[in-house]
Order: sequence, then structure tokens, then C-alpha cells
Amino acid sequence: MSEKAKVAFYWCASCGGCEEAVVDLAEKILEVSAAIEIVLWPVALDFKRKDIEAMPDGGIVATFLNGAIRSAEQEEMAHLLRRKSKVMVALGSCSQLGGIPGLANLWDRPTILDAVYKGSPSTVNPEGTTPQPECNDNGRRPTLPVFYNTVRTLDQVVDVDYYIPGCAPTPKLVLDAVGALLSGNLPPKGTVLAPDRALCDECPRRDTRPDKLELAEFKRPHQIIADPEKCLLAQGLLCLGPATRGSCGALCTKGNMPCTGCFGPTSRVRDYGGKALTALASIIAAKDDADIEKVLAGIPDPVGTFYRYSLPASLLKRKTLEA
Repeated sequence: MSEKAKVAFYWCASCGGCEEAVVDLAEKILEVSAAIEIVLWPVALDFKRKDIEAMPDGGIVATFLNGAIRSAEQEEMAHLLRRKSKVMVALGSCSQLGGIPGLANLWDRPTILDAVYKGSPSTVNPEGTTPQPECNDNGRRPTLPVFYNTVRTLDQVVDVDYYIPGCAPTPKLVLDAVGALLSGNLPPKGTVLAPDRALCDECPRRDTRPDKLELAEFKRPHQIIADPEKCLLAQGLLCLGPATRGSCGALCTKGNMPCTGCFGPTSRVRDYGGKALTALASIIAAKDDADIEKVLAGIPDPVGTFYRYSLPASLLKRKTLEA
């Protein structure tokens, strides 16, 4: 019997939803496990870092790494797994684009640590202690991973072969990617392993979108009861479907919620937030400055709206704070 292909899963700065996408394969995970040997999956199996270090370089067929790179330990593991793997797959929006953890690039490390360890209402820390990479404890020197100032995407740290988009990716995309790897039938390096079309193309509401769409205001989901049959953007809800890659099955719009853009851009877009902003600006009916400002007031958090999943991968990358 031929040796099974060795596959690794690893979790960096993310919520864990991508791990759930693997578990959500349900009974099909038995088919996957019959075809591969999982050599690392810290969330589910008790493998150690030393086990991976002992493997020959290139001994892992593929690593599926989810999460952005936020700390020194995450960067070390990304380099280790890159060296040990023939193929590196960025799994999910945090790994591909920076994800929601990437919004931390609006602040710097001291501001974040102060907010978490000193400023939160539930924190009792009269000495103002914050985590340190190293400290002296009666002659011992315990260490913690360095918390970086900037969140980075996986491909800003190591070479990435393929990307699986989504927050989280659908189980089908994960299964298709594993199948493609095992068959050797892979597209060119750098490909996003999902159909290259806009979400609107697969949205069941697409036929209700007017040919010419002009909006006098943007509404937030809690402000209206949306018509479950009508285009959400035509109802004034800030739906990012026109700027977002499809292949999620339009799960949010089917649930009567606007797309927030977690599958990122299609291949024709360089900066997702810029594309989304341009698409929405083009349908604002207002022409004079005062009316335009009134419309834009319906978007209280522009960066969090247009760069929710992609700030580290954008042309902006982070906010530069004055010293």
C-alpha cells in the first residue's frame, strides 16, 4: 500500500472558524482522513513542534495555514512549515488578506496593550503590568512570543502557493482544494482556489437589482426589515457583493444580510477596499457636497467597512501613528 500524503493544519492569528470549516466536512472528513495522514493539527490532535522539526524538508505535501501573522511564534511556525512543505496554502481571509485581526494596524503595539491590560473596565491591574518578551523570576528567565507592531498576511512572511478565501471558507472549497492537491491537478501557483466571479453573479436576488441604481442614503441592517426577495443594495443596505469574490454560496444574502466582503477581491482587483469604495461612490445620487456628506454619514466606520478583512493586504497596509 502506498504511503499516504502528509498534510498539516496550523492556526495563527484568527478566530478558529477556518478550523471549524475543516470539522464541518462532517462525514466527508472520513474520506479525507482515508487519503491523507495529518501530521500537525494542534486544535484537534496532540502533535508537537519537535515532531515537525524532525521531518525532512519537503516531507509534508501541503500545509493549510489559517490566520494572520501577529507574533514571533507565528512567524517562526510559518517559516518552519514552509520549509517542511511542498505546498503552502493560505486558508481563509486572515491568512490571505489579514482578516479582522488586521484592523489592529489602525493602532500600534503600546496602544493595544494599554487598552487590553490597563484600560478595559474589567481589568484590575494597579501596577500597569503588560506582557514582556522576557523577565527575571528569581533567576529564571521565562519568555513570551514577541507581539508585533504590525499584522501581516501569510505571503508577506513566507512564499505561498495557493489561497482559499473566506471567513470562514466553505467546507466545499476546503474539500475541493484537498482533492486537487491529492490529484496533482493544480492551477498555476498563486491561484485563489475559488471561482473568479463576483458574488452578485451567484446571488439569488441578482435579477431584482435595477439597471441604474442611485441611492439617497445608506441604511444599517438594524434600521430596516429587509425584503427577503429584493436586492439588498437596492434597499439601501451597504452590500459589498459587487466588489467581492463569489463561491460562498451567497450565504449571507440568502440569510437576508448584506455581504461584508470576507471572500475578498476577484483577480482583476488590486485593492479590495478601494474597489468597494469606488463601486458604492458610483451609485450615490447626491451631487453637492452637503448631500454627499449626509449620505456618507450612513457609513460610520469606513475603514472597518471597506477594509474589514483586507487592511494588511491593501495599498495602505496600516495607519502610521505619530511618535
